Amino acid sequence: MPSLVLLHIIGGVCLLLFGLRLVKTGVTRVFGVQLRKTIEAATRYRFTAFLAGLGVTALLQSSTATTMIISGFAGQGLISTASALAVVLGADVGTTLVAQVLTLDLSWLSPILVIVGYIFYAGKDLAAPRRQVGRILMGLGLMLLALFLIKSSAADFKDSEVLPLILAPLDRDPIFSVIMGVILTWLFHSSLAIVLLLMSMVGSGVIPLHLAFMMVLGANIGNVLAPLISGLKDTPEARRVPVGNLIMRLFGVVVVFALFEFLKPFLILIPADDARMVVNFHVLFNVFLAFLFMPFLGLVARMALEIVPDRADLAQKAVMPQYLDERVLDTPTVALTNAAREVLRIADMTDQMMQMIWVAFSKNDVAQISKIRAADEHVDRIYRALKTYLVKITQETMNEPEGKRHFQILTFATNIEHVGDIIDRNLLPMAERKIKEQLEFSDEGQLELDRLFNLVLDSVRLAQTVFISGDVRLARQLVDDKVIIKRAEKEASQNHLARLRRGIPETLATTDLHMDVIRDLRRINSLVTSIAYPILDDAGELRRSPFKDKEE
Repeated sequence: MPSLVLLHIIGGVCLLLFGLRLVKTGVTRVFGVQLRKTIEAATRYRFTAFLAGLGVTALLQSSTATTMIISGFAGQGLISTASALAVVLGADVGTTLVAQVLTLDLSWLSPILVIVGYIFYAGKDLAAPRRQVGRILMGLGLMLLALFLIKSSAADFKDSEVLPLILAPLDRDPIFSVIMGVILTWLFHSSLAIVLLLMSMVGSGVIPLHLAFMMVLGANIGNVLAPLISGLKDTPEARRVPVGNLIMRLFGVVVVFALFEFLKPFLILIPADDARMVVNFHVLFNVFLAFLFMPFLGLVARMALEIVPDRADLAQKAVMPQYLDERVLDTPTVALTNAAREVLRIADMTDQMMQMIWVAFSKNDVAQISKIRAADEHVDRIYRALKTYLVKITQETMNEPEGKRHFQILTFATNIEHVGDIIDRNLLPMAERKIKEQLEFSDEGQLELDRLFNLVLDSVRLAQTVFISGDVRLARQLVDDKVIIKRAEKEASQNHLARLRRGIPETLATTDLHMDVIRDLRRINSLVTSIAYPILDDAGELRRSPFKDKEE
């Protein structure tokens, strides 16, 4: 029954895709950090960048995943577009080598891999490397099982009366065949899956070899669409990588398509059965692209720059998240590092808000008011994006240290955002009132507030260092500084009351402002100091510390 056979083939393709995803996820979670370091270290030279792309993709079994990783690097300014394209060329060759391995008849190995993989995967520790190795083995086993299922089901299509009617338009129109390959690859997000499907159907005599060749060309274009579309919201630097890859692939497909009749006799001379010829053609096409474009990657990068120019709205770019790369969510260590970098951006903006609010207070500078409100909106926007990003990080893959870091990042980000709210909702209205009523602190009061503000600002900056380093000595210093700030706050309050008793006019006019500023500066210090307590607690020093906060 043709419909049932087609259902089996579609089910086999879905199983193949699921196996690919298991392998990619397992490799990413076990070796993700090492793979990224390898790529980053190898991109100084084009040839080593090419080899890095090849090797990483051979492990990930997905050139799309490698392209997304390298696009993220380019978006963060870690590598140039030309170097990134060298990695992508290597990645595209790497996925063809995976296809070559899978052409071997390894169906006997499938149940062994699934059984062993399940034993490894059934461990109690959800984040253990052993469990991820089990995921990889099960994925490989399911891929081999899927190929066997596709091949067996496709053989039943050979004598179908309906199939010739479906294939006739493709067989008569090579361009339509290429377009169909593009569409199928985009739908399944995997050129490897489509090439293996075509291999199985050619091996079963379901489709002719020349038609499979055309669809392989289409698959090589369709493979670029997934990273291209997923990166539409990325920075221009990140988007240029898939755009450059698309330029190379379109040019290569046009050249091979135009010369296909000339090349066909040479392809037939290669000793291989028809099914393997499909994969060989896929390999040769990508090797041809690598040899053709490796010397001209600078030119391709310039073409990509013309298509995707730098943004003119640099101010808008500055207030958008820069490090929250969703393509690394399956690798908690990398995702958490990105989140921490974004928190430091928020902290830096809050630092600037504090400096601006103090200029407004000290100099009655009305120009700072609008800048502070805009900065607070920027902080709130990035903070909301950060919270969403942290929620998306896969909880089941985090080990205990990563779980603690996840909580620490969210807590520190929340506290820093609260600092921004204190500035915007409390200190800013007071500054506006002081400016509007032309009030001035007494000379002594201004000096005391300046000293207290500088102490608090230093604590905000030290808290950032403690957050990123986790240094126990600096954490202890942050808590010690809180005691100093508390003493300065107490001294400033007592001196202010003494000036009130002496009836100093400036003190009488600004007494509520003076006391409220002291209160809010102390709240800011308490919020940022909280980063130190978990670090001291983990080091076993919190219980012995005489500085444990009792004012929260």
